[in-house]
Amino acid sequence: MEFIEAELDNYVCEHTTGESPVLYALNRATHLSVLQPRMLSGHFQGRLLSMISHMIRPEKVLEIGTYTGYSALCFLEGLAAGGKIITIDINEELEDIVREYIERAEATDKIAYILGDAMELIPSIDEQFDLVFIDADKKNYCSYYDLVFDKVKPGGYILADNVLWSGKVTGDYEKADADTRMLMDYNRKVQEDPRVENILLPVRDGLMLSRKI
Repeated sequence: MEFIEAELDNYVCEHTTGESPVLYALNRATHLSVLQPRMLSGHFQGRLLSMISHMIRPEKVLEIGTYTGYSALCFLEGLAAGGKIITIDINEELEDIVREYIERAEATDKIAYILGDAMELIPSIDEQFDLVFIDADKKNYCSYYDLVFDKVKPGGYILADNVLWSGKVTGDYEKADADTRMLMDYNRKVQEDPRVENILLPVRDGLMLSRKI
């Protein structure tokens, strides 16, 4: 996922606002105790998620893929007064750390953490969202997009992570592995959707930001 030289990456991070103490502790705890800590949004991407949230000032956020809760806490920073985040994840093994850090952030009344299959849960959610963040199983990215689209307010945003997939998306589609194909399909789907304006940001492993027209 390193698309720029380490020296330049260090410079960028050194000139980016730092994490809050809670986020720093969660970042460290994830790296110390959870498998595949590279899945964490982390300091730099987390600051971008926080900045986007501050710019949008969302009242309702839907996150598909909680992991250890880092990105949800970043979105929390820009949440409008009285706002709510619904975050869904299927991995029960991470429940303790997620709930611990939601509590540390004093956000138990603002973040609804739901364990279960997002494909089954999303149709039952009767909400309109200002921001949806997709960061779960790659095979369902296109399905998640379709499931949430009508639940996004006009002018609202759909943000998807890992859309560059370590650069694999530029390869031959026919020779690509299943996950890479799914992400190539997602990027093409969004690019060809006349209902949105979109920009693919080469941040970390790629973020596709789409605004519903």
